[in-house]
Amino acid sequence: MKIFQKHISLKAHSRGFHLITDEVEDALPEIREIKMGTLQVFIKHTSAGLTINENADPTVRKDFETFINDLVSETYPRFIHTYEGPDDMPAHIKSSLFGSTLNIPISNGKLALGTWQGIYLGEFRNYGGPRKLIITAMGA
Repeated sequence: MKIFQKHISLKAHSRGFHLITDEVEDALPEIREIKMGTLQVFIKHTSAGLTINENADPTVRKDFETFINDLVSETYPRFIHTYEGPDDMPAHIKSSLFGSTLNIPISNGKLALGTWQGIYLGEFRNYGGPRKLIITAMGA
């Protein structure tokens, strides 16, 4: 069994959903050494999240942003954790809804994503800054 791990920092992204598949793959070229295994991607933040969805049409990412903002509104009057700004508590909830970890199969040295699938960073803060990921590939 081979195990490879890298800690990477993504550049700051604007609020919304951003494709980061290439950044993840480029950070761990050792994936090519694994015939069968899994890649775990973990984000070390409570106000951003990860998900997998369509990588072709950017309007999908825009619709994600529109929908999640309607679902978890910054104007919800009952939040009490507000001292970091109106986008903070909604960002924590959005992060929990999307999650902090992805597990992606590795087959024949490549991520076994579907034809139209890509890894999204969900940036839920107006000014979230750089985001740190831990990427771990395991397999034989």
